[in-house]
Amino acid sequence: MSKRDYYDVLGVSKGATADEIKKGFRRKAKELHPDRNSDNPDAESQFKEANEAYDVLKDADKKAAYDRYGHAAFEGGMGGGGRAGGFGGGQGDFASAFSDVFDDLFGDFMGGQRGGRAGQRASRGSDLRYNLRISLEEAFEGLQKTINVPSTVSCGSCNGIGAAAGSEPTSCPTCSGMGKVRAQQGFFTVERTCPTCSGSGQIIKNPCSDCRGAGRIEKERALSVNIPAGVETGTRIRLAGEGEAGMRGGPQGDLYIFIEVNDHSIFERDGVNLFCQVPVSMSTAALGGEIEVPTIDGGRSRVKIPAGSQSGRQMRLRSKGMPALRGSGQGDMFIEMAVETPVNLTNRQKELLKEFEELSQDNNPNSSSFFDRVKGFWDGMKS
Repeated sequence: MSKRDYYDVLGVSKGATADEIKKGFRRKAKELHPDRNSDNPDAESQFKEANEAYDVLKDADKKAAYDRYGHAAFEGGMGGGGRAGGFGGGQGDFASAFSDVFDDLFGDFMGGQRGGRAGQRASRGSDLRYNLRISLEEAFEGLQKTINVPSTVSCGSCNGIGAAAGSEPTSCPTCSGMGKVRAQQGFFTVERTCPTCSGSGQIIKNPCSDCRGAGRIEKERALSVNIPAGVETGTRIRLAGEGEAGMRGGPQGDLYIFIEVNDHSIFERDGVNLFCQVPVSMSTAALGGEIEVPTIDGGRSRVKIPAGSQSGRQMRLRSKGMPALRGSGQGDMFIEMAVETPVNLTNRQKELLKEFEELSQDNNPNSSSFFDRVKGFWDGMKS
């Protein structure tokens, strides 16, 4: 029985692109899946036929030979490079063919290419976290800080490969360098990590004495970190390539620095704004005056207190807060007054305050309003 044209088998035209050929094969693979064809005795042979067609047409060189010579390209002496027992794989079993389909369909999603060796893919190092505490003044100014980070670095004795000088890692005999071993389960072939090489695809018969075959050693490193002005608690700074060294020459991970700004004894922060509670004497609050307050940059500002100010009153000092981390500008500083009641009075001070209280019955509007409301409340209760 003569073989069908490979393009007809996949349901594509002879001028089909590589992407169209792949899509055609995927349609056939789904159509001929064993779970959907339990009552079709021809499904297995049709699947093998589709797999054989795709195996030829997906390869540019083999496709060119097929386009020129047809099936004769892979029979007798016409086409070199064919597999033993027939190029198209007709002699293979159905499970093997379906394993090839699985690799083609899902290999891209698994982050690798079919046929690649696990030992050739470098193992990236782990990311590291470093918690850095700074003062509010440092967060305002920004700073350059040197930190000591315990980490792992590439072994200098073996250049990160893990093998002693004069030797090289060898291909794992269990998985033949693939890093995975296959087990047959019915129609399917199941892959698992090679137990001999732990998925690296290589074994080291003569390990480096310094790193004991790991390709990296533990070492504390001093790093200079630039902390920009305006950072706040929770800010994360990423230093690319400053994490742990990769296994056996793999790329380094990243270092993430998490900032925590200490509480301040004078200022309280809310985003880019600062708040400062300032005690004001009773006489200054009543008569008005000026007070001097500190600013986060180490300077001083004079603030006018209006006569009759009450506790809790706020005044704004523009652009005296924290700098914006992203973008330009600066926050404000808010002064909150806390009117202070004098303590430890002398007899003369007490006499003057009593005299003042007798003369100021009409100078307490809040008190008058409050007690008027209280009187109305009590009268309402009686009625």
